[in-house]
Amino acid sequence: MDEIVLVVQTKGRKRKCAGLERRINSRSSITGEINLAHEIPAPRPQKRRGAIIRENAGLALSEPASEGPDTAQQPERTFAPTKYEDGKNKGDTGEPKPKKRRRKKKVQSPVVYNIPDVVRKETTFRGRLGYACLNTVLRARKPDPVFCSRTCRIETIEKNGMQFVFDLALQNVRDLGKLIEWNEANNIKFMRVSSEMFPFASHPKYGYDLSFADEELKVLGRMANSLGHRLTTHPGQFTQLGSPKEGVVTQSVNELEYHCEMIDRMELGVDSVMIIHMGGVYGDKQATLERFKHSYGTRLSDRIKSRLVLENDEICYNLDDLIPVCDELNIPIVVDYHHDWINPSTRPVTELIPIVNQIWQRKGIKVKQHHSEPRPGAESVMEKRAHADRCKSLPEGLPDDVDLMIEAKDKEQAVFELYRVYNISPVIHENLRPPNPAPMLATAGRKSSAKQRYVTSTLDSALVE
Repeated sequence: MDEIVLVVQTKGRKRKCAGLERRINSRSSITGEINLAHEIPAPRPQKRRGAIIRENAGLALSEPASEGPDTAQQPERTFAPTKYEDGKNKGDTGEPKPKKRRRKKKVQSPVVYNIPDVVRKETTFRGRLGYACLNTVLRARKPDPVFCSRTCRIETIEKNGMQFVFDLALQNVRDLGKLIEWNEANNIKFMRVSSEMFPFASHPKYGYDLSFADEELKVLGRMANSLGHRLTTHPGQFTQLGSPKEGVVTQSVNELEYHCEMIDRMELGVDSVMIIHMGGVYGDKQATLERFKHSYGTRLSDRIKSRLVLENDEICYNLDDLIPVCDELNIPIVVDYHHDWINPSTRPVTELIPIVNQIWQRKGIKVKQHHSEPRPGAESVMEKRAHADRCKSLPEGLPDDVDLMIEAKDKEQAVFELYRVYNISPVIHENLRPPNPAPMLATAGRKSSAKQRYVTSTLDSALVE
């Protein structure tokens, strides 16, 4: 058998070429011939130290190695994979490759919850109970959770543009429709709308109007009105019209304008109010009240004034502080039973409610109140502020025909709990979730953070003084 000599251009790397020649000779010894059908792939050029030196010396990196006078006349040859005598390629057994096994999807059986019984109680209350912003059942739905507080960071806006924010807002609007439908099916006709429905809508730089969602908001409003649902809002704690800082007041007005526009575009009635707190004392409570009255009279539009209501808080302003101002400006007051328990007035809340309700009646708005309970083991004022998962009972002195917002961590489950305790409305068993069997004092909210606990003793002493 004649020896096959194959000359390969390897850019001067003779050691590798010699090895390739030996492998070809060893293959040809199996059958006595070699099929030169495929092109030999050229090795990838690698610049090593010697190559760099040659290149710097003016030698071309792709210059073929000199192997003799006949090298230039050699044709470019190719070879195919070596074949055995039976015609099969090396490594080919001829058997069909087994198919990959696909993992079967697990069939998840429905979760069965153990719902404990409740202790029955009696009440004459026949108003509406509601919850705030988030539905725990729909929020936990997979793979498409339902909630209305999608937001982002400013750096995301700068990267993706305002259309990204508009898309988030429209998804929030669509999910609010799902929330209303779910509430209707579960006999809940009262809910607080999240202030984050339209992210950054009141921002001084990235703020925007809601005209892009006008039609979607009108559809929501028609749905809520036709079903007899009451939707309200609660702008954040930084909305303080009595602040001594002009920038804070300006931003507070912008926030109220945004909430009012959202409600107006839904074409909701006068019962859809916006609740705020008076805010801080700033070292002089009476001066703060005067600044609030000035901002209310000079900075707010009639549209905002028709929907704005105040709430007594647990730290600075109780019902005694608010009634004179609200009576003068004709601003309704939301009585918060939990706040009145922490920061009580000189008279019992049952004596003050008839006085407060007169303002609601003058403006033709259905009375709205708030109820929550402290977490178990709460002792300090700051600990008492944090809301429990659920409420054990309705507040004492509750009028029969008001709308009561249940501010509890378990949201709609807290409403269902009271439905069952007082037999207010039937519930769908599949939508019930068991309570936490061992609720703790700490929560995941801001009111239980280490920073807040650090100032508890200082706050307590200030309130005593």
